[in-house]
Order: sequence, then C-alpha cells, then structure tokens
Amino acid sequence: MGAVRSRGRALGRLSSLSPVARLLVGSQLLFNIGFYLVVPYLAGHLAGDLGLAGWVIGLVLGLRTFSQQGLFVVGGTLADRFGPKPVILAGCAVRVAGFAVLAVATSLPGVLAGVVLIGLAGALFSPAVEASLARQAEPDRRAETFSTFTVAGEIGAVTGPLLGVVLAGQFRLACLVGAALFTVIGVLHARFLPPLPAEHRGEPLLDGWREVLDNRVFLVFALGYSAYLVSYNQLYLALPVELNRVGAGEKSLGLLFALASTLIIVCQLPVSFLVRRVLGRTGALLIGFVLMSLAFAVVAMRPPGASGAVAFVVLLIVGQMLVVPQAKGLVPALAGERRLGTYFGVLASAGGVAVLVGSTLGGALLEHGRVAWIVLALLPLAGACVLTTLARSGAFTETPKGRT
Repeated sequence: MGAVRSRGRALGRLSSLSPVARLLVGSQLLFNIGFYLVVPYLAGHLAGDLGLAGWVIGLVLGLRTFSQQGLFVVGGTLADRFGPKPVILAGCAVRVAGFAVLAVATSLPGVLAGVVLIGLAGALFSPAVEASLARQAEPDRRAETFSTFTVAGEIGAVTGPLLGVVLAGQFRLACLVGAALFTVIGVLHARFLPPLPAEHRGEPLLDGWREVLDNRVFLVFALGYSAYLVSYNQLYLALPVELNRVGAGEKSLGLLFALASTLIIVCQLPVSFLVRRVLGRTGALLIGFVLMSLAFAVVAMRPPGASGAVAFVVLLIVGQMLVVPQAKGLVPALAGERRLGTYFGVLASAGGVAVLVGSTLGGALLEHGRVAWIVLALLPLAGACVLTTLARSGAFTETPKGRT
C-alpha cells in the first residue's frame, strides 16, 4: 500500500515539474517509440534477411551503440556550447536520415551507414535532454526526477516493440514508419521547445573535456557504470540468440521487450521509494549490479524452454531500475554542478567504448554457448566492485569541486 501511495505521489510530481522538464519527459516517450519500433528487430533482419554471421551482427550492434554512447561527449559538449534546442533538432534530422538509409540498405556498408547515423542522432539529442533535465530538477530530487523520466521512456519502449510485432517481417516498412515519427518529433520540438541558455557559450570547446579528464573520481565512476551498459546491450544481442536456441520466434522477442518495459512502468517508482526509505544510494547500486550478474548466471544454467530468457529479462531490468536513476542523479554532484552536458556525454561515451568491444567479443563468444553467459555474468560484478570502492572512499557523499 505504501508503494502504491509512493507511485501516486511520484506521478503527481510530474505536474509539479517545470514546463520545460515536462516537455523533456514527454520527449523521452516519443524518442523511445521510434527507436524501439526498429532496433530490437535489427539482429533478426541482419541474420534472416541479409544472412550475416554472428560476429558481424555483434559488430554492427556494437557500432550502433558506440556511435551513440561513444559520441555522447560530442553532443553534450555542443549542448553546453550552443544550447540544447539546436542540438536536439539536429539529432532528430540525423535519425530520420539513418532510418531511411537502413530501410533501403541491402549490403553491409549500407547497414553500417544507417546504424552509425541512428547512433549519432542519439548522441546529439540524449545528453542535451539529460543535462537540461538535471538542471531543471531540484538537487535533492534528481534521482526521483530521472525515475519519472525513465518511466515515460519505458511507456514509449513498450509501445515501440508492440508496433514492431504488428510489422513483424516488414523491417523496411518499420524503418520508414520510424523516420516519419522522428520527422513529427522534430517539428514538435521546433515549435514548443524554448531556446534554453547555453551554459558555456563562447568558451573553447576542449575546455570541458580537459575538466572532465582531470576529474579522476568521475572517470572511475564512469568505468564502473559502463558494466551496466554492456550488460543492458545484451537485450539486443544475447537475448535473440537465446530465443533462437530454445526455438522461440521473433514475436517472443517483442513480447519480452514489452515485459521489460512493463516492469519499469509498473515498478520503477515503487523501487525508487524503496531505495529512498530502505536501501540508500550505495545499496541500490550494489544490489542492482548483483541482480544483473544473476540474470546471466540463470541462462548459463540452461533452464528448459524460454524460462531462462524470461528470468534474464526480469533480473536485468530490476537491476537497471536500481542502478540507473541513482547513477544519473550522482552525475551533477560528481561534476561539481558544471558542464553537465559534457559530463553526461563522457559517462555515456565510456559505456559506448565498452559496448563496442563487449558486443564484438560477445557475438563471437555466443557461438560457444554457456561460456559466453558465464563471462557476461562477471561484468556486472566488476562494476559492483568499482562503485562499492568509490562509495567506501566517500566519493558519493562529498561533492567534488569540479576536479580531483
């Protein structure tokens, strides 16, 4: 009953956010509808329609994530320099182009061009949105604000795969629908998103990078957090492989993505209430990473049928719900409340590099079955060790002065 009341209060908080914050939360919903309409089905298209090998598919998926996560630092820096609105609009235009290219691509070079454009688009608009939301939120309520942001995004993430189920087997049509949706999103943002101020207009572009690279506590934090991004990316690579192994079809993938999103929609706000009242920030981070590790360990035990895939999704998503809002809420404090676009960008870029390497190696390892899942189970444990060490050093309770 307390969790239900907490969810009601948190949903009510949405109406108390500033108009800009509400727009940013709504943006995340629309972005995810367009994204999840296409990307969860990319691996199946590459394997079934184009006949690519497993390691090539892993490389393509890793490159998509790297071109987004890895280039977040560029988008964040541009948002700090020029303000978020032009960067968000540019991201929408680039994603339209990426979906259009992917729709007509019949060979590996065309696919690579499409996924790079799709990733680059996210690298432009995502750090601009996150940094703006962090500035709009009250410092002591940032984790809750990001929880609401996450819920809105997952409503879009559950809608996208379900639309993808309707378009199952028509990947090119799904790409064109996604391109049309992002065209509409761009028009809406051009009309209703106010020109928010650029925090570091006129300063040299590389100043922000130098400041972040001098913040060694933040860099260690980003390294630990990247284990989450590598683990989460396995929804697009390892999960389809597991479903194929047990004889489940493409529609099962869409339903599992819908399950993941539904869990977050229903449980994210009660989980945030639990973290605030019981676990605390450090406890949430530690338990979240351990649950992610268990997700891979369960599949390594090879349960019959699709039960292992279902357990994998549930454990991974519960771990995500514990980790992500707390980690993103920590970024402004670790950044000393400066250059948030660049800091959010570097956080994602570190994960992007890790995902590029991890997906390529993981795609090859998955051909060896259980060994891959055991190796993947070790990654979240490593992330837990890094973040726990930082917590014990007091890094999460003291605000750095921008540099360490």
